[in-house]
Amino acid sequence: MAVGIFDSGLGGLTVWDALHKRLPEVPFVYLGDNAHTPYGVRDADDIYALTTASVARLFDAGCDLVILACNTASAAALRRMQESWVPADKRVLGVFVPLIEALTERRWGDNSPPREVAVTNVALFATPATVASRAFQRELAFRAIGVDVEAQACGGVVDAIEEGDMILAEALVRSHVEALKRKMPHPQAAVLGCTHYPLLEEVFRDALGPDVTVYSQPSLVAASLADYLARHPDRIGPGTEAMFLTTGDPRRVSSHATQFLRREIIFQPA
Repeated sequence: MAVGIFDSGLGGLTVWDALHKRLPEVPFVYLGDNAHTPYGVRDADDIYALTTASVARLFDAGCDLVILACNTASAAALRRMQESWVPADKRVLGVFVPLIEALTERRWGDNSPPREVAVTNVALFATPATVASRAFQRELAFRAIGVDVEAQACGGVVDAIEEGDMILAEALVRSHVEALKRKMPHPQAAVLGCTHYPLLEEVFRDALGPDVTVYSQPSLVAASLADYLARHPDRIGPGTEAMFLTTGDPRRVSSHATQFLRREIIFQPA
């Protein structure tokens, strides 16, 4: 009954933590492609190749359903995977859907025409690859009109987090928020469009100010998956063992993961 969680590195652990708390009875298999992180500076074909290789490993681990807890992979590879690669008996879902649902206050299956929504000025903080893909804006446009999205590519933040340099990561976040505010002085909402960023959510909130609603993905993804599994219990795979896998150095990755989540996390070689 295992469900897979994939991320380019450690950021997806924020999603794992929320999922584990929401669905403690489900064994999650987490795979971090730490050997190739960050994805945010790679081209779409490279991201696709790396993502499919890791998802295939999660299928092998008994996961019939895999969550791409990586916005870059969701933006650059998911649609192509779903159209031409994912087997008929498997499912791969991204992390944009719950975010769009929350912003537009409409379910994904609602295919009515786009309409005006409460939020009209949105700041998007994401990796360079996610920003370049414009996947967030494209999906939002299917469901809402009149929303101005200003995207800020947050170069260097993922690298700093993966290296465990949270002082540098915080400084970079504040710099990127300042850059965004020069383009959009008064955003109503901010989207943390990378699952690494919730590790610095309080820094984002402080830099943005109290009048900005911050949308962070882990809790939204957890609620969405709980609802999905309630409607599709057959999508839980045959695997029974929860585990953490990495393409990188297990000892180093385990140390950083334990530091981030403040609980012991032990990774195994993928």
